[in-house]
Amino acid sequence: MSLTPVNVRISEIFGNCTFNLNVMKEKLPKQVFKRFLDIIEKGRKLDAETADAIAHAMKEWALSKGVTHYTHWFQPMTGLTAEKHDAFIQFDSDDHISVIERFSGSQLIQSEPDASSFPSGGMRSTFEARGYTAWDPTSPAFIIERGRGSILCIPSAFISYHGGVLDMKTPLLRSMEAVSKAALRVLKLFGNKSVYRVKSSVGAEQEYFLVDHRHADKRLDIKICGRTLLGARPVKGQEMEDHYFASIKDRVLDFMQDFEFELLKLGVPCKTRHNEVAPHQFEIAPIYEEANIAADHNQLVMETMKRIAKKHDFYALLAEKPFAYVNGSGKHCNWSLIDTDGNNLLDPGQTPEENLQFLVFLMASLMAVEKHGGLLRAAIASAGNDHRLGANEAPPAIMSVFLGEMLSQILDQIESGKVKDAREKSFLDMGISKLPKVSKDQTDRNRTSPFAFTGNKFEFRAVGSSSSISIPVAVLNAAAAESIHELADQIEILTKKTKNFESAVIETVKKAIEKTKKVRFEGNNYSEQWLKEAKSRSLPIAKNTPEALKFWIDKKQNSCLINLGILNEEEIESRYHICFEQYNKTIEIELATMLKMLSRQVLPSAYIYQKEIASSVEAALQLREALNDISPAAAGTDKSSSLEDLDIMPQVKFFKEYAGAVSKLQIAIEHLREVKSELAAEEDLIKKADIIVKKALPAMQSARATADFLETVTDRECWSLPTYSELLFWD
Repeated sequence: MSLTPVNVRISEIFGNCTFNLNVMKEKLPKQVFKRFLDIIEKGRKLDAETADAIAHAMKEWALSKGVTHYTHWFQPMTGLTAEKHDAFIQFDSDDHISVIERFSGSQLIQSEPDASSFPSGGMRSTFEARGYTAWDPTSPAFIIERGRGSILCIPSAFISYHGGVLDMKTPLLRSMEAVSKAALRVLKLFGNKSVYRVKSSVGAEQEYFLVDHRHADKRLDIKICGRTLLGARPVKGQEMEDHYFASIKDRVLDFMQDFEFELLKLGVPCKTRHNEVAPHQFEIAPIYEEANIAADHNQLVMETMKRIAKKHDFYALLAEKPFAYVNGSGKHCNWSLIDTDGNNLLDPGQTPEENLQFLVFLMASLMAVEKHGGLLRAAIASAGNDHRLGANEAPPAIMSVFLGEMLSQILDQIESGKVKDAREKSFLDMGISKLPKVSKDQTDRNRTSPFAFTGNKFEFRAVGSSSSISIPVAVLNAAAAESIHELADQIEILTKKTKNFESAVIETVKKAIEKTKKVRFEGNNYSEQWLKEAKSRSLPIAKNTPEALKFWIDKKQNSCLINLGILNEEEIESRYHICFEQYNKTIEIELATMLKMLSRQVLPSAYIYQKEIASSVEAALQLREALNDISPAAAGTDKSSSLEDLDIMPQVKFFKEYAGAVSKLQIAIEHLREVKSELAAEEDLIKKADIIVKKALPAMQSARATADFLETVTDRECWSLPTYSELLFWD
């Protein structure tokens, strides 16, 4: 049963648990509120007086909602969120008798959580514990209602004692400033003097699976790894495509109602929900927001989803590939640039062939992929995403751009110098008099492209469903910012040379079109032909995470991060090591989990059934011997025909096949143990990853194949693991 109150309008609950601008306008003195708007809109420094006033108002608002503690909510490089709770409590005097609730501006601005156990990639020693969180005033504080208490969460960045970046948010915030500065430079060249900031806008579509708690609880792989490591193909998967956009079932809808209700109170503008392709796979999509707020909100989506799912006896699985044989999950990041006048800089308008400003920002986006495609690939690399990328269900591990027929034709025409009018709008006639004509978009969508233009934005489809969007978007912003500056440089030089701004822009765009042709691809990215074509175009190709991560330290690839001050060399090096460490640990945990399941569940189940088969074969042999002892006359039939009727060779053959598989699994388990020991002995992160790719993953795949075969031929009463049929079809 849903916990959501009935007859409640979204507009009445939206943002009720957030200290948003509406609340601040009501609670703060007018001058303080005006100063705060200047801080978040124009980047002015936060002074102590303003901070104190905001902290006091925030505390009073939080106390009125039953909050007792606050935390600086941040995103360390684990990919998750972190928090340390402090109470609004202070002694009123030196006698330590009475206490009051107090929250100062300095407490709001900064906190000091212990940073010793967070990933740092060698930037600091583990005995160095000090780290600082710094309030991000552009992302509203919010209240999480948990159990018997409520916590005020203050979105924050996280740095080390020496100023090194230890989180996901800081690079994103820096990249947002960088792309804004670059975009403003181009807008000023086009004569726009009113815009003072350009926002990178993001909408993250989140895919996920729901699994019944009673089945998931019996699967160690789901509980520990968030995905299945074993499981034979079910008799039915997604072949019928009957789950996609189908009517949402009552139990799931109850969960969705409660889930979205919590998100709406937190100010997360969830807009769309629907069934996805695979059985019990779903998607939730928000209205687009500024990048850092979108990143914060996506973290809240993932955390809230898991928490509410438990209340409905579900496990919410965010892994990129929780089940073999059916589609995995992604997180499609829809990215665009919006100025302070509300204009989308990637909106082609009615005449894109004449919209020179749009063409500059379009070409900057293509140049970002052309120059830093390897870095974009590294930004979305993970052990989980390896199972999904390029698996004929998701964008491949090759960064390319889809523009669509109309824009591709326009760019080709500009390059050739023969531009035609592209304003014609077409309609689809449904052939039914009562139905109106449907306006047709200028181009179809391409779901196989990792970076596709979809009308007025780019859809970065390659991001993994369990990942934070902060780093992929930060890299995209940085790559775009560098390209925008490069185009601005060329326009300025050519304008001085030709004394004609428009011709300078056209010439610059022409050169960019030629330079970026190799990353434009309009066809099927899943095809083998595209892989060959991409190699011939010298596009960066990384088939797995260890290959992809090397782009982090490639100086040509990471130049946009260093030159724009997003990350320095030491910080990039640290992330390179952290990503390798996370990859290695993920696979090592999965290997250990698989070993435990094979040894304690699969093999014992197989032994039980093998014994039953052996008993059956033995009984058949005894029966045949008994028949051989009976004379044909006594048996009332010919002896040869009675033996022919009792052909037990198929049973013997099956027993040999089954026993052979059991022996093969025992050998596979021993091999896994050897690989596990080899991994444990290797301390070098890069060498360990190499062992994983060359030995561990093939060994795990081989062991799984044998275990999955045994599942298909073992009596269900003997098999101790819930099957895919039970996990995917639990109604």
